[in-house]
Amino acid sequence: MRLSILLFFLLSFFHLSAQDADAYPIWGKVELNFQSNRAYDNVLYDVREFRTTFTAPSGRTFQLDGFWDGGTDWRVRFCPDETGVWTYQTSCSDKENTGLHDQKGTFTVIENSSSLPLYRKGMIGVSKGAYHLTYGDGTPFFWTACTAWNGALKSTPEEWDRYLTQRKENHYNVIQVVTTQWRGCERNAEDQVAFTGSGRIQLNPDFFRRIDERIDAINEHGLVASPVLLWALPFGNGRELSPGYYLPKQEAVLLAKYIVARLQGNHVIWTLGGDGRYTDDFEQRWKYIGREVFSENTQAPVTLHPHGRSWIGELYEDEAWLDIIAYQSSHSNAKGTVDWITQGPMANQWDRIPARPLINMEPNYEEINFRITAEDVRNASYWSIFATPISGISYGANGIWPWIQTAGELIENHGNPDGRGPSTWDESMEFPGSKQIGLLSAFIQEYDWWTLKPAQELLIQQPGTETFNAFISVVSDDRKELILVYTPKNQAFSLRLAAANAYRARWFDPLTGQYRQTGISSSDRGRIGFTPPRDQDWVLVLEKQ
Repeated sequence: MRLSILLFFLLSFFHLSAQDADAYPIWGKVELNFQSNRAYDNVLYDVREFRTTFTAPSGRTFQLDGFWDGGTDWRVRFCPDETGVWTYQTSCSDKENTGLHDQKGTFTVIENSSSLPLYRKGMIGVSKGAYHLTYGDGTPFFWTACTAWNGALKSTPEEWDRYLTQRKENHYNVIQVVTTQWRGCERNAEDQVAFTGSGRIQLNPDFFRRIDERIDAINEHGLVASPVLLWALPFGNGRELSPGYYLPKQEAVLLAKYIVARLQGNHVIWTLGGDGRYTDDFEQRWKYIGREVFSENTQAPVTLHPHGRSWIGELYEDEAWLDIIAYQSSHSNAKGTVDWITQGPMANQWDRIPARPLINMEPNYEEINFRITAEDVRNASYWSIFATPISGISYGANGIWPWIQTAGELIENHGNPDGRGPSTWDESMEFPGSKQIGLLSAFIQEYDWWTLKPAQELLIQQPGTETFNAFISVVSDDRKELILVYTPKNQAFSLRLAAANAYRARWFDPLTGQYRQTGISSSDRGRIGFTPPRDQDWVLVLEKQ
């Protein structure tokens, strides 16, 4: 008997010592592994809670859910934000399961030797009262994303590495992906689904291991992942494949919380719903889901990705879990969409709701329906970032989001004009607009962009109210020491500047990323006129000398 007790304590000590010996770099992923001493028929319903409380060296605590990874394997993932010795203690609703309940241990967090900003500056967050994202150390973060919705579901490791390398080289820093089957991809490359059922779902951990690997790769390239937890389109072709729409709300909560538990050790920005309707009859459903999934402390910001030309700013202004107000202007260069971007609810209401980043996460997709050009992409993107305090922009191409791998491949559950498929993903990422959004990002980040807000009052006359596709957007800092003006075409305009000669003026070329110097000549009553160099879109940069 004594020998058995001694052996038990020795084995327990060996297990904890092995865990205690682990050292993790700050801002890296900590993973703790546990073995359940029993199997369950369906873990989502049989185990109501498996949670770990982490205590930092400073005494701060984090409570994070763990997850089942098949068989009797359970894991907890976490991204530590302090160096030193951390402690943890698990709790399980099945208190008889000693493999999961009341497990204790320590681990050490050390400095991170990586040169990547994510691992030097910390996880992305939102400061209260700010219109922009920041790194953990407070450095502003300009969201520059690519919507590779099917990338994590269909790409090979080699394809994914090539894509991420190219995005990084072109100044992108966020990759938006879907994490379950959805209307654009009914099964992943291995012919698997994330879950089966509706009223009582069953998880497939093998499906999610592929997602883990692709999200890890995003971070390894120094990029942030923005995983869509629940695609939610409630209408159109394939809506029955949108889990955020057709799952009962409690099952939607369980599925979303499971994905959060799997990916919370990564550098992520959560997209709770994708392409959804979050207003009218769906408003209370999504507020409930958001509160339930993110009721506990979460290290990463949360957003909702709505369907085209949908605005939720005022409806969701009191939702504490929603950190970023996203919108989607949709894939049109028609007047209704242009007017909605330039003069719609974002431009008119941003200063009437609590401060949050405001980002167009799905403007025109390049090559969609073989009619959207690089110019359309640039127009929608510059108009969007100048319509509100500057936060960021997303890019999309009609061959990247579905991850078209072979020429002529059709998009699943979507229209294919004339029976043609779009360009492949690798051709699409070399499109002019794809690279020009990278130039936009590099250009904006040359300046203190987080100080810039709409300043349309500086424009003496708005040609966009009379002429289609002529809207001029103006942003400036509070002191008018930095002013940016976007004109979509070669058209003369005038600004109201009290001391014109105090400014240095340059034209930025959105097609090439190059500057052209220009002079300023004073005129009566502070009316200063400008004419772009040639027929295309331009950004005028005025810097106080």
